[in-house]
Amino acid sequence: MSDFTSGFWPWYVAGISIVSILACAWLLWVAGKAVVKTVPGAVSDNTTGHVWDEDLRELNNPLPRWWMWLFIITVVVSLAYLVVYPGLGSFKGLMNWSTEGEHRGDVAQLSADVAPLYAAFSKLPVDVLAKDARAVSVGERVFMNNCAQCHGSDARGSKSYPNLTGPNVAWLGHRNAEHIVDTVTNGRTGVMPAMAVAVGGEAELSELANYVLSLSGSPHNQIKAFTGKSRFAACAACHGVDGKGNKALGAPNLTDDYWLHGWGEAAVISIIKSGKINVMPAQSAILTPDQIRVVSAYVYSLSGSNAVAPVAAAANVAPAGALTVSASSADTSQPAAPAAAARRAVVTPAAAPKTR
Repeated sequence: MSDFTSGFWPWYVAGISIVSILACAWLLWVAGKAVVKTVPGAVSDNTTGHVWDEDLRELNNPLPRWWMWLFIITVVVSLAYLVVYPGLGSFKGLMNWSTEGEHRGDVAQLSADVAPLYAAFSKLPVDVLAKDARAVSVGERVFMNNCAQCHGSDARGSKSYPNLTGPNVAWLGHRNAEHIVDTVTNGRTGVMPAMAVAVGGEAELSELANYVLSLSGSPHNQIKAFTGKSRFAACAACHGVDGKGNKALGAPNLTDDYWLHGWGEAAVISIIKSGKINVMPAQSAILTPDQIRVVSAYVYSLSGSNAVAPVAAAANVAPAGALTVSASSADTSQPAAPAAAARRAVVTPAAAPKTR
């Protein structure tokens, strides 16, 4: 009952439980003492006096002894349960049992059971484990249970969830095993600040968005891109003058064709205008250090020098096509939801690095 926020509710529930048990005991006692009254002077025929279908009568026999004893045992066991286990307000019971303690015990037992398995991997570097088929297999199972919910079972991610099989240009941090281990352990918070005030109105935002699209060779309005180049100065502090990003800051490369938060002019404008915060939660509270090492080895095996999938296969890659298009087609090249805007988020310097 530790989930209750008020001291009243535990005792409220406990009171209902106790009253219910005592009511059962009282009903049992009353049923055993009840006597059917007969009409004075009439001969008792051991019936209740009720008659159905002219000749069907209800006998007034006592309850079976075995049923009575089962009822008594039920009442006694219920009272004993409230004494042994938590159920009476804040009283934890004589056994001091709790669901949290049961869970901790199960986790400890599981950790002890798998300790010999992880012991074989504990002294090997993660980049070496990435070449060990057994370690990668174990890491894949850890990934499926803890990471696939966001990054997908194939680790290719989806909108706002990074593709972990992409090439080096799609990574926000350095491409090495230490970076992956640190990201899984400590998590990462990526922040792209809203830049509408620094850029200007809708026209200026559109020009800047088209310039950003031009950096990666994506379809864009050439005239707007030319005008928007001067407005990119507000972005260069993080993304660099050439738009190739800054791994130390976690600022994404704007010249590749990987679009994490959606592609197209509307999506880019939304990101510039509203900013973006993306969070990779720390896994150190869920996974053991050994589990983090093997799952990092699995991710490294997917995204290392022998990456299994080129980024062009990802769902959010800009389609190939001409470098320039008309203004009308550029403005409607891809609709984007207001809340899920364009490119990857920039991370603050204090944040831990995050894998792509």
